[in-house]
Formats: sequence, C-alpha cells, structure tokens
Amino acid sequence: MADIVRSNGLFQGEGEKVKGIAEKAEPMIPFYLVVIYLILEFARPQSLVPALQFFRLPAITVSLIALSLIVLGKLSIKDKQTILFILLLLEMVLHGPLALNNFWAFKMFYAMVVTFIAYLGIVNLVDNDKKYDTLIKYWIIIFIFLAIYGYFNANLHLPKYKRYGIGVGGFIGDANDYCMALNTILPFAVFGTFTAKNNFQKLYFIFLVCLFLFIIILTESRGGFIGMVSVGAYCWLRSNKKIVLGVLMGILVVFALAVAPGSYWDEIRSIKTENTEGNRYGTGAQRVYSWKLGWQMFLKNPIIGVGQGNYPWNVGEIEDQAGVQWKTRSIRGRAAHSLYFTLLPELGIVGSILYFLMIFFSFKDLKNIKNISKKRKDIASDEYFKKIYYLALALEASIIGFLVSSVFISTLYYPNFWLLCAFVVALKKIVTIKCVNNGTLRTKTASAFM
Repeated sequence: MADIVRSNGLFQGEGEKVKGIAEKAEPMIPFYLVVIYLILEFARPQSLVPALQFFRLPAITVSLIALSLIVLGKLSIKDKQTILFILLLLEMVLHGPLALNNFWAFKMFYAMVVTFIAYLGIVNLVDNDKKYDTLIKYWIIIFIFLAIYGYFNANLHLPKYKRYGIGVGGFIGDANDYCMALNTILPFAVFGTFTAKNNFQKLYFIFLVCLFLFIIILTESRGGFIGMVSVGAYCWLRSNKKIVLGVLMGILVVFALAVAPGSYWDEIRSIKTENTEGNRYGTGAQRVYSWKLGWQMFLKNPIIGVGQGNYPWNVGEIEDQAGVQWKTRSIRGRAAHSLYFTLLPELGIVGSILYFLMIFFSFKDLKNIKNISKKRKDIASDEYFKKIYYLALALEASIIGFLVSSVFISTLYYPNFWLLCAFVVALKKIVTIKCVNNGTLRTKTASAFM
C-alpha cells in the first residue's frame, strides 16, 4: 500500500507542480491498453472491418495488459472480488476432465481467463482519479457508438422475428443482449446530469439518456424493458434527489410515449400472453421449459454442476430421462435463456455462492464509498465527493440493470458483469488511497473496505 500511496502523491494536498510531476512520471500506455481492450471488446471494430481480424488485436491487447501488470509490479490479487474470481476459475479447471463436452468447457474457461486479465488491468492500472474519469468517459463514448450503430443497423422495416440482431456482433449482437448492455450504461447518463459542471454538460447527459432510451425502445426487447424499468426504479429509490429525478423520469416517460412505435407496446403487452399456444413467435413458455430442465440438471449435479458451457450438451439427456420435449422437438444444443439457470446447473452451489458473493462485496464496497463521500468532506472538495457518490449510484444501478435483464438471457460468461465489478474495485481502491493519505483516517477508513 505504501508504494501505491507514494505513486499517488497528488492526494496528499501537495501543490499543482508536484501533482503534475507525479502524473508525468507514471506511464500511461498500460492504462490506455485497458481502454483499447474495452473498445475492441464492446465496439468491436474488428467485426466491422474484417481485415483487422488478421492482426488478432484483442489477444495482443490482453497479452500486453498482462505483461504490463507484471513488468510494472502492479499485479495485486488481494481484493475480495479478485479472490472470488480466482476461485471461480479454479472450479472451472476441475470441469476440464469432468465435463461432457470438454471443448466447450475449455472454450468458456479461456474466455473467462481473458476477461479476468482485463479485470486485473482495470483494478490495478486504473489507480487514480484522472485515469478513472478518463475510463468512464471512454466507456460512455463506446456506448454512444453502439447506440448510433444500432440505430442505423436496426432493420426496423422488418418484423421483429425476421431481424438478425442490431448490435456489432459477439455477445452484443442479439437484440436482447444489446438492450441489456444499454441498460448498464443508462445510469451513468442519468446520474451524470447531477454531476455536470455547467448547463452544456447537463444537456449533453440528458441527450444521452434520451438516446439510450430511444435505442432500448427500438430493440423491442421485453426482457430489456423490464431491465430498463428496474434501472429507472433503482435510480429513483437510491437517489437523494427524488423530486428532481422524478421530474426528469416523468419527462423521459413522455419522450418514450412519443417516440415508441405501436409495435413496441404490443410487444411489451405480449409479456403476459406470449406463452400461450396460439402465439407463433412467443418464447416465454420455451424459456420456462428450459429453466425447469436447468433446475433438474442442477438437482442431478448440485455441488459443482455439469461444467461451464455444458448446459446445451446435457439438456437432451434430461429431456430423455423426463420423457418430455418442446412441441415434439428436443431443445438439446440450445442455451438456458437465463443467467441464473445457466449458473446453477453449470457451476452448481459452489459457483453460485462465489458469484453471489462477488455481487455482495461489490455492493458493500459501493455502500462504503457512499458513506465516505457523505461523511468525510474534510478529505476533498464537496464537488469531488459529489461525483464519487453518484458514480457509486451509477455502478449500483448498472449492476442491477444487468442482473434483472439477465433473467431472460444467458449472460453468465459475458464480460459485462465482471468488468463492472472491476470498476467497483478500482473506485474503492482510489477512494481508499485518498482517505489513507489523510492521516486522521488511516485506520478507520482502510478497515471499512476489509
């Protein structure tokens, strides 16, 4: 910790000259590797320009992040979420020889290792306020690009069942996945309106809220709609400016009513009726069917599950044993259509406990950050802690949006959640360093995050 404190002398109340020297002395290239990773993983320029795939930029970037952590001596795995992540990876190693389909078990394990390296990059290389602010700015810009791209690639002239996704591909190519991702960025725009320094910035964030909301509506995702509502409700419940936020949300509701096509509200109303036999394109009943099979799969393998990526390869056996099929057809080879009914059967009780502990400690860290931002105004300016407070709220709402949206889609191995946890840990470490550098809080504040 002492080395980290010395490398962040700007928190010790020194002059601007010392602050500038400290920032110049620290290499920024490793930090920008993290930014490049986020661009490659979410904006996916290599999918838009196929020639870029030849250079394998994501693999090179992740390798350079790992190398930077080692060379700079910044590799730390002491945080609770990091330890839990490692334990989850160790459980996945066990499934290598045990899983029915070893190839998919390895493929999911490899994807999670790549995400873990990126997670470590955020946690250990985003280590001061300037870097964190820059990270969030690029995070928002990436989603602005995704929103604009989605608008022009939405194929709105086609019925929903004929669309083949509106995202840039990969884990955000499907409309439901794409909507889930937008639900996670929406809180940053909402709470950005409360930290804006001038009217121009306020208008900018209000515009972003409208943009993201508009694109979420265009997806016509029912699960995404529920996720969006949960984000809005959580933002309002947790905010200390309920009247102001209530007025803003009322305006957004009017905006949504004005821009949403009639087919959107028909789609939302179909949440109640789509599982009936007469609905040709309904998927609700099939999801429930998949979840029931997932539960049976979990009961057969309750401790560590059947292995990552192996629900599709075991579900056919469960159908055969139960003597059931979905409308005369088996769903073998298909996903569980839910984070939770992927987690339970594939990683069992052990993996589920580890996963929910990551959620628990992330929310605990955010609660501590908010408490410090409200009570310790002697450490930094009111403006600084106002920003930190609303960042914590945005991260809370973002995780909630992910968890609710993921009830209906298989997002367990997507990088979204794991990187949001990294954002939380990085913010916790930055706030802790700031507090520890203030002699009056050395013991009390550091212990708050233990």
